[in-house]
Amino acid sequence: MTVLADKPRIEIRYCTQCRWLLRAAWLAQELLSTFDADLAEVALQPATGGIFQVQVGSTLIWCRKAEQGFPDAAELKRRVRDVIVPERPLGHIDNQSS
Repeated sequence: MTVLADKPRIEIRYCTQCRWLLRAAWLAQELLSTFDADLAEVALQPATGGIFQVQVGSTLIWCRKAEQGFPDAAELKRRVRDVIVPERPLGHIDNQSS
């Protein structure tokens, strides 16, 4: 049995007023598919006020307001990887220009 206490938790906060649940769920699926053995969980947290943020532990990975938009899956995976397993290659994603 794997111990989850030592693995990071990702939180995706999304605006329910803006109906961003599907976007949040899709990105959660992408992260779980890529980092399945490296994560304790990916949590979806409903919020309001136009928020869309992705956080690994206490580290803010993406903020829609600060970044002026949403992440694509490849960029989000790169940022998460750089925090939780920086030595891990992401294959063809690493070969794409940022």
